[in-house]
Amino acid sequence: MQEITFNIERDEEAACFVASWDDPSGKGGITTQGADLRELQEMVLDAAAGYFQAAGVPAPSRVKLHFSTDPELALA
Repeated sequence: MQEITFNIERDEEAACFVASWDDPSGKGGITTQGADLRELQEMVLDAAAGYFQAAGVPAPSRVKLHFSTDPELALA
């Protein structure tokens, strides 16, 4: 598998971003979260590496993020 795409949604209650990917083979998937976009990126990469390592297969060379809604950035 060369590429996987995580679906990203904002969880307003928990004030975080939730990323999910379903394995197309039907053998599970990955769900993780991050408080902000930087943390989300780190969590997604870590979760993907762990998932594929545990499965004994090479990790994809590309991981994409697909936002269900556009994230809003605010200047402090």
